[in-house]
Amino acid sequence: MKKVLIFIHIVYICIFVCGSIFASGENTISIGGSASWRSVEHRTGIAEVRAVRPNPVLLLSSATSASISGYSAAFGVLGNFSFLTEPAMDMSVSFDERQPLLYRDITGNYRVSSSNGIETADQSLARAGTGAVIFGAGQVSIEPANRNALFSAGNRIGDFSVEFWLYPLNMENGEQILSWTAYNSSGNRNNINQRISCHASRNRLTWSFTNFFNSPNGSEYKNIEFSGNTPVIPKTWSHHLVRFDATTGMIEYLVDGNSEAIFYATPTNRESSEVFTPVIGSSGFFLLGERFSGLMDEFKIHNVFAGRSSIQKYPSSGGRIETNAIDLGDNSSGVVRVDVSGGRTGGSGISVLNEFRENGRFRFSDDSEINFFIRASDNPWLLSSSRWVTFTPGTAITGINGRYVQIAADFYPSADGETSPYLDEIRIVYIPGEPPPPPRNLTAVATDGGVQLQWRHSSIANTAGYLVYYSSVRGELFGNDSVLGSSPVDVGITNNILIGGLTNGTLYYFRVAAYDRKTGEVIYNIGEFSAEVTARPLAGLVR
Repeated sequence: MKKVLIFIHIVYICIFVCGSIFASGENTISIGGSASWRSVEHRTGIAEVRAVRPNPVLLLSSATSASISGYSAAFGVLGNFSFLTEPAMDMSVSFDERQPLLYRDITGNYRVSSSNGIETADQSLARAGTGAVIFGAGQVSIEPANRNALFSAGNRIGDFSVEFWLYPLNMENGEQILSWTAYNSSGNRNNINQRISCHASRNRLTWSFTNFFNSPNGSEYKNIEFSGNTPVIPKTWSHHLVRFDATTGMIEYLVDGNSEAIFYATPTNRESSEVFTPVIGSSGFFLLGERFSGLMDEFKIHNVFAGRSSIQKYPSSGGRIETNAIDLGDNSSGVVRVDVSGGRTGGSGISVLNEFRENGRFRFSDDSEINFFIRASDNPWLLSSSRWVTFTPGTAITGINGRYVQIAADFYPSADGETSPYLDEIRIVYIPGEPPPPPRNLTAVATDGGVQLQWRHSSIANTAGYLVYYSSVRGELFGNDSVLGSSPVDVGITNNILIGGLTNGTLYYFRVAAYDRKTGEVIYNIGEFSAEVTARPLAGLVR
């Protein structure tokens, strides 16, 4: 260990001889861009996307999953929405997997399989998450995998909701968007064909429920059919939700959050105490895109009368990133500014917004924005105790000093939730920390068996202590005669010290250097040496 310390100090001597160790000029550390986003360790509601710029960018995540509470319940027609939990999700097929054969229901209640001709759209075309299914020459089949599935055979179910996003290419009459087929032998008839159908008709979706809603005593079925009022526009994403309230018997169809049709599964076709509820037959399965050209995304079933307070692409709550502790290399380094490039993006399909900017306030005309924060410390473990300070990219930053820096950013979507701000690159511009300058006016007064040293303190406030170098050989500075220990001697913050235990009659050489921090026995940022002084201890001399 002693040899290592001697080597380190020899290096400092070499640096002193060759030139000043003071740093000069600005340095830059890049995050993102071609340097990757690996240092952004903490991400909440944020996705890394490749389709916006040449290098991956960070933006709000549009993905939903069973582990994310991204939906809510409603009571009555467009009633108030209340928070739901994960168990309310019966099925969730996101189509985010790269290959159709990998499509799955993330709840595990259903098995998903794809026929030939099915393709997967990438994130640039998807409505949410990282992919969507493309229909044109095939279909996706979904069937119950266990008894927990709402549409498992034998279930008499209460509240339920079915929803999906749709992107039709043509919206031709007769296109079959989805169907569910099963066989039920309940009641007075055997092998009753049950069916749910959703198909295109006059640029609208028509829903029909055949032998699906059964009377309380099981003796009869009620067939229901309805269409939306609003045309479904080709090459545009639209959200479709059908939900059933088993308490009132109400069936409601919503398009993009707007109520399009309301029917009642009751004998009177109005709210009634007698409600026909679904009884699930055997061998039931869903077919998606059987005769349809276009895209579908986020096909879900809930076991509640579910709604959404918003069907926007990006959550209003936004997202946040925090980098890890970025090491600037030297204590007391000063951040000059943080340059940022990024913009906002939104839309899908043939119309994609991509507005790019560098520096300035990242607030856009549609109310999407990013707010930036920074904090610093010489100790990475104490960063969490430092206060976050907001900054504007590209403008001067003062008062942020330390070896370790952390950047945070809060992302917020546009007012309608359809666009997200994004980060392309972050560049931290800083001046490396300089070690304390050497102490001045070093004097040496010989005594009997020692030398009294005194100096003026270093002019820098962050000086934490001093190292005294001594030797009886000029230029070596690594003596071991003193009772204080081998050279260099850490004397702390004092500027007056007796180097005792030296040999009388021997000429000794002394230099002093300041340092700015010490952790345990590790000393950081040792500055330049002071001017050299000499003294010869002699018997009989007094202090």
